[in-house]
Amino acid sequence: MSNIQKQIEEIEAEMARTQKNKATNYHLGTLKAKLAKLRSELVNGPGGKSAGSKDAGRGFDVTKSGDTRVGLVGFPSVGKSTLLTTLTGTRSEAAAYEFTTLTCIPGTMKYKGARIQVLDLPGIIEGAAEGKGRGRQVISTARTCNLILVVLDSGKPLTHKKIIEAELFSFGIRINQSPPNVKLTKKDAGGIDYQEMVPQTKGMNPEVCRMVCREFKISCAQIILREDITVDQFIDVIEGNRAYIPVLYVFNKIDSLTIEELDILDQMPNYVPISSQHEWNLEELMEEIWSRCNMLRIYTKPKGQIPDYDEPVILHSEGNPSVEEFCNRIHRSLMDQFSHAWVWGRSAKHQPQRCGKEHRLMDEDVVQIVKKAG
Repeated sequence: MSNIQKQIEEIEAEMARTQKNKATNYHLGTLKAKLAKLRSELVNGPGGKSAGSKDAGRGFDVTKSGDTRVGLVGFPSVGKSTLLTTLTGTRSEAAAYEFTTLTCIPGTMKYKGARIQVLDLPGIIEGAAEGKGRGRQVISTARTCNLILVVLDSGKPLTHKKIIEAELFSFGIRINQSPPNVKLTKKDAGGIDYQEMVPQTKGMNPEVCRMVCREFKISCAQIILREDITVDQFIDVIEGNRAYIPVLYVFNKIDSLTIEELDILDQMPNYVPISSQHEWNLEELMEEIWSRCNMLRIYTKPKGQIPDYDEPVILHSEGNPSVEEFCNRIHRSLMDQFSHAWVWGRSAKHQPQRCGKEHRLMDEDVVQIVKKAG
C-alpha cells in the first residue's frame, strides 16, 4: 500500500508542476488516468474491485428502512450525535471527547408523512478513504444514502469541508453532480469510434480519449459525448462505479458565532446553519432534506372511503412520477391487474380525472386504483 501511495504522490507532484494548456492536455490526461487506477487499487485492493462492491471494505450492517436514508458525515465532535437525538429522539452517546460514536447509530424521523432514516456515522479523519479510523466502513455506508449531511463545526476552519470532500471523492462519491451524458458501448472489433455531439472545451479530444481507453485496456468501443465534459468525468464513465449523491453542508453550533460571521457563511451554496443543542433552524434543515431527496406525497383512496392522509405513499423523482411508478411502489403485481386510475389534485384537468398508467402525478395528489373486472 505504501508503494501505491508513493506512486500517487509522485503523479500528483508531476501534475502540479505541469502547466495546463492545449499542448499538455494529452500528458495530463495520461497522468489522470494512471492516478484514477492507482486510487482505485488503493481503496479496493489489488485487482481493482469496484468501489462500493462487497470486497471494497464493507459498510456497517444497518437495515435500510423508511422512505429515504440520510447519513451524517463529519469530523469527530461536531455535534452529529446531538443532531441525531434532536431529529429522531434516538439516543446516541455524546461527550466532550472525540470518537464518542464508534459504530453506526440509526434513527427515524417523520416529516410530512415520510419516514426518514437518519444514520449517525462515526467521525472520519484525513485518510479515511485509505482505511484510517474505520473510514472505509463510514464512507461505504454513506454511499447507500439518498442524501449526505456533512456536519461542520461553525467555529472551526473551512479546511475540514475540503478534507471531507476529498475523502468522499477518493471513494467514488461525486457530490452535487449528475452523471455525465456520455454513451460508452464496448465492442469486439472496430477500434475506438469517438463522436462529439457538442464542442469540447474542457480538455477532451480524440487523442486524449484513445489514450485514456488504452490505459484502461479498452481497444474497441463507441463513445458519444453529448455534453462538454472534463477528462476526470470521462474516467468516471469508464470506471462505471461512481455514486452521484446530493450533499448538504450543515453548520452546527451557530450559537457561538456573531451576525457578521453568519453573513460570511451565508455566501456558501448548499448550506444550512443550525444549533442542534438549542434546536435552532431545524425546520429549514428538514425542509431542505425533503426537497433535495425529491420526495412527493401521493395519497391513496379506497373505493367509497375518504383518502388516507396519515400514511402517504412517498415517491422519489426529479420529474413527476407516473401512475405506473406509484403502483409499483405499492406492490409489483398491481400493474398486472391495473385497469385505470381516478386522480384528484393538481395534475388532474378536472376532479376526478380518469387516467392511464402514463399519467404524471404531482405532490399531494389523491389516487384511486381500479382493477380489471374478473
